[in-house]
Amino acid sequence: MGALHKGHVSLVKHARENNDLVVASIFVNPTQFGEGEDLDKYPRQLQHDTELLIDNGVDHLFTPSNDIMYCPHHVTYINPKGFDQIAEGISRPGHFGGVATVVAKLFNIIQPTNAYFGQKDAAQCVLIQRMVEDLNFDIGINVMPTIREDDGLAMSSRNAYLKPDEREAASILYKSLVAAREVHEASFAGQLPLPSEVFTETVSAFLESEPMVSKIQYISVDCKNTMKPLENVGIDGALISIACKIGSVRLIDNMIL
Repeated sequence: MGALHKGHVSLVKHARENNDLVVASIFVNPTQFGEGEDLDKYPRQLQHDTELLIDNGVDHLFTPSNDIMYCPHHVTYINPKGFDQIAEGISRPGHFGGVATVVAKLFNIIQPTNAYFGQKDAAQCVLIQRMVEDLNFDIGINVMPTIREDDGLAMSSRNAYLKPDEREAASILYKSLVAAREVHEASFAGQLPLPSEVFTETVSAFLESEPMVSKIQYISVDCKNTMKPLENVGIDGALISIACKIGSVRLIDNMIL
């Protein structure tokens, strides 16, 4: 959706290394924003983004308008069953339907051989992998590691909203996930199953220790392949994901156990 950073550039570099032609799209998709979310103020810096993409080897850039992507008589949307009931979906009703619809449209317009997404948006990655398999898209989905700042904060376009003291405090998200990972490693890497509450309580304690955390929206321990909640975490591991507000800024992060 633009406001590109090193995380996006890493996706471009992977695409450049493994494909003959690289296409990028920039489109702030209105159908994935809910009521009261930041559609109008979402950062837009097309000139900067264009130069960044060209410098890193993008061959073609697709920057459609709303009218191109959603014509006046548009009535067809994808409804990914169950995704409004996962943690991120409960926090953002309708969000994943908007994501699935716009990604399907972009896939049909561009018809790529491979597509690249960042692990930071974990539920989105699971959704897209599910959609591609369910609807028989002939596309390879490549999920690449989250790119982080030196203090561990996941790179995100929304980080630009953070005030200096909020930005310093925001590293608590990563620290809380590292603590959860250490709990998992201490359980003989999952050989000794642990209740999911052990992980949520660990993360919660870290987040609550930071005064700048104004609200914890969720801490979720889910299956890595379906995003369905787990009661216990064993040898198969899990995906632990969090969403919270630092001041008024909503941040998300996750870690694979």
